[in-house]
Amino acid sequence: MTPAAQRRRAAAAGLVLAAALVISVVAAVGIGPAPLTLSQVWGSILAHLGIGASPLGALEDGIVWQLRMPRVLTAAVVGAGLALSGAVMQALTRNQLADPYLLGLSSGASLGAVSVFLLGVTLLLPIAAFGGALLALVATLGLAGALGALTPTRTVLAGVAVSALLGAITSFVIFWTATGDAYQQIVGWLLGSLAGARWPEFAVAGLALLVVGAPIAATGRILDAFAFGDTAAASLGIAVGRTRWILLSLTAVLTGAMVSVSGAIGFVGLVLPHAVRLLVGPAHRALLPLSALTGAVFLIWSDTLARSLFDPRELPVGIVTALVGAPVFAVLLARRRSEA
Repeated sequence: MTPAAQRRRAAAAGLVLAAALVISVVAAVGIGPAPLTLSQVWGSILAHLGIGASPLGALEDGIVWQLRMPRVLTAAVVGAGLALSGAVMQALTRNQLADPYLLGLSSGASLGAVSVFLLGVTLLLPIAAFGGALLALVATLGLAGALGALTPTRTVLAGVAVSALLGAITSFVIFWTATGDAYQQIVGWLLGSLAGARWPEFAVAGLALLVVGAPIAATGRILDAFAFGDTAAASLGIAVGRTRWILLSLTAVLTGAMVSVSGAIGFVGLVLPHAVRLLVGPAHRALLPLSALTGAVFLIWSDTLARSLFDPRELPVGIVTALVGAPVFAVLLARRRSEA
């Protein structure tokens, strides 16, 4: 496929995904124990934007704007952030199995979350989870830097070591102290859940995506240079070590913000960049924004399934993403092997 054809395909995919995202938000908000039509949801959205009057009563409008809308929008933002982070991690480490949690971030966030659950101060959950993720980042990059230059191999190995250590500490704490409701809350969070997502959680995740994610999405040319190796990137005038540190840190901050409001949701950042890469090619200028859009749509529908499939019981959304993501990843790997 010629570069011009790839650009046309990427532009078409972007338009389709943007339309799918808008439709997904409106449709997902209408799904629930009190079903609403697309026109009702859309009318309510326009009314809150100052256009016309809402077709919904006070109770239904409250369901839309206090319960469903912030949750759906948070799912979209978290999905976009995780998919974007996964694409960047795969480029920086030149490891197709890399995901946003490569640096031990999920283990660090889990340790922070478990701590506040056991202390009974769940209001501090986002802060504790984010702090734990940053602790894991500092430990991983510090360990990798102590071993020498910050190469992809050292970064991966350091992330594995830190993740294993923090995971072991978290498991020990749960085993030794968690009982009853606290244990159930901990397990639900560790599997990923958006059940508690309201406007404050959306604000945290949305601000992180805007402030940190948008600049990351604009680094496509730099990541394309990294794809050819450190020597090639340096020959193009890129300060390889410093740039890798900066991008790893920004990606970790973005991932930490997402995990702090949703728990550790797996497979989004691992599978979706691969799927988008098969569609539009490896160029990161298209791959990054399209991965974000795909992640947003995917997590909206994964969370919608999680909360409605066995209503009134709700599944952790991480179970749904794993059930969908694992087979899809196997298919993608088989397709890549057949094309090799």
